[in-house]
Amino acid sequence: MDREQFIRLITRNLEDLRRLLTALCCGDRQLADDLAQDSLLKAYIQSDTLQNEEKFRPWLLRIAYTTFLNNKRAQRILDDYDALCAVAADDEADSAFRYQELYDALNRLGATERTAVALYYLEGYSIKEVASIVSTSPEAVKQHIYRGRQHLRKFLNP
Repeated sequence: MDREQFIRLITRNLEDLRRLLTALCCGDRQLADDLAQDSLLKAYIQSDTLQNEEKFRPWLLRIAYTTFLNNKRAQRILDDYDALCAVAADDEADSAFRYQELYDALNRLGATERTAVALYYLEGYSIKEVASIVSTSPEAVKQHIYRGRQHLRKFLNP
């Protein structure tokens, strides 16, 4: 894949990449943009490994998902929900999101459930496509989505 092809494909898929990472980062646009930049760099470096242009979008989102997981592991993000709510309520926090309650609820999900729910409901991928992106079985994805929905219902409808 040459540079022009890569730029054309990135231009077409950039909003999807940012939307996924924003959901995975629970509305933290700055972190999502940082991860998107890292993902694009990794994708460019590995672009010669992609043979089929039609598979670019899932390939790019898999790189973004892996980048998100690696970042999460490296930072050892605090899982205490009360502490996260305090950060979200801070005046300096990004309050421009219209869906902050949803992002707060997504933040309470585990990474696998959050990713499955975000890819399936927010991005519109099929179960099979989600399984391909996160490198797991379709049955596991169905289970993650089911559990994620159950948890979201509980978090959003106390």
